[in-house]
Amino acid sequence: MADDAPLFDERGAVPDRKANAASSAAPADGNDPSGHRGRLRKRLVEGGAEALGDHEVIELLLMQAVPRRDMKPLARSLIQRFGSLAAVLQAEPRALAGHPGMGEATVAALRVVTVAATRLARQRVREAPVISSWQALIDYLTIDMAHLTVERVRVLYLNARNMLILDDLVGEGSIDEAAIHPREVIRRALDLGAAALILVHNHPSGSPEPSRADIDITNRIAEAGRLLGVTVHDHVVIGREGHVSLRAKGLI
Repeated sequence: MADDAPLFDERGAVPDRKANAASSAAPADGNDPSGHRGRLRKRLVEGGAEALGDHEVIELLLMQAVPRRDMKPLARSLIQRFGSLAAVLQAEPRALAGHPGMGEATVAALRVVTVAATRLARQRVREAPVISSWQALIDYLTIDMAHLTVERVRVLYLNARNMLILDDLVGEGSIDEAAIHPREVIRRALDLGAAALILVHNHPSGSPEPSRADIDITNRIAEAGRLLGVTVHDHVVIGREGHVSLRAKGLI
């Protein structure tokens, strides 16, 4: 077998070595006589972030998992179904696996990008005071939450220098007392020695505009914090259409 022969087919299964013996002797791009894959790779390396279209980024990622199959139709169908590059990369693994033509290897090729991007963004948040590196925080939250199909509530606990102590997932579902309890949030802050916190949740609908319940629960937590010396810096709502800071809107 050639060193670059795929270990798995597009369904994540081990291919028939004998059946592939003849093709394995061919160059890696033997099924690409037009040189399309080579041109994509060259444009990526030499042209920078905007050198490829969204479907071409997906195609190039899929090619790493299945190097001897034309991935352009699959890449285009993924963009068409999910709506954007970001939505494809942040789609739930089960949704990706259920898409025609996708399998374990191709799902993993897409998911690893989001895993890497999330960890990189999270590390940047941890390296500097959150309040003075706000955009890094928004980038991290957007990567991690903007395309979720369920609502999640998180609390970011900060020390006296506004460095992140803990990013705590406290619940799923609409932001009310079934998902987040003001006394429990403040008690957790005291247990951690946190001086401040930032509330975060996402809107699967896409719009980040806060609801009345979002505003009410925020102010209840802020009031509880004031009594015990814990500052609520903000409540950030994340959606596919952007983000909203309740502090910036004067709602805290």
